[in-house]
Amino acid sequence: MPLATTRRTGLVDQVIGQLRDAIAEGEWAIGQRIPTEAALAESLGVGRNTVREAVRALAHSGLLEVRQGDGTYVRATSEVSGAIRRLCGSELREVLGVRRALEVEAARLAATVRTEEELATITELLDQRDEAYRGEDIETYVRADTEFHLAVVRASHNALLTELYRGILEAVTASVAATTDTRLPETEAIGHRGLLEAIAARDTERAMTEAAGFLDNLIADA
Repeated sequence: MPLATTRRTGLVDQVIGQLRDAIAEGEWAIGQRIPTEAALAESLGVGRNTVREAVRALAHSGLLEVRQGDGTYVRATSEVSGAIRRLCGSELREVLGVRRALEVEAARLAATVRTEEELATITELLDQRDEAYRGEDIETYVRADTEFHLAVVRASHNALLTELYRGILEAVTASVAATTDTRLPETEAIGHRGLLEAIAARDTERAMTEAAGFLDNLIADA
């Protein structure tokens, strides 16, 4: 996303907004170094002090990480994600625990209020996930598995729950990658057909049990 020249009112807030949007829209990927302070100041048409204040604010909220003598790097794609990444760090058990808290409730709600269109989307993503597993395509598997869980959360029709989950999506993706071994026989792999069946049948108790079960096993092994 090209950065637009800012107006002269509320410069710091405008720069914060533009940098936040650029990060959210993928202009700079997580782990990538953003342009230098001087380059950003020239691109935005503001002073370097304004850029410095904006970067400091985004670093405080967890989106950016300033490495002295090296540059500024993207750390997360949203303030919620940044906050949770600071909380969880690289502790897999903690990430899985947060996932459990959100996904069990999402499964219960999805089984209650999901639409037929949402059920079709969830089914399609699960089919993609399982096909990728059989083909030992780890990248596609991780993406499809993450999108499957996000689709279940969206089917809860709870906007705040969905936003919270979207905020930890990078951590969810990382946890999926860390707990996947496509070399295992499919019979030994983590399956979500039971969860899909429960949501399809509007069986809230089974949906909660299915959502909790595989995460409990992962937590125990982490």
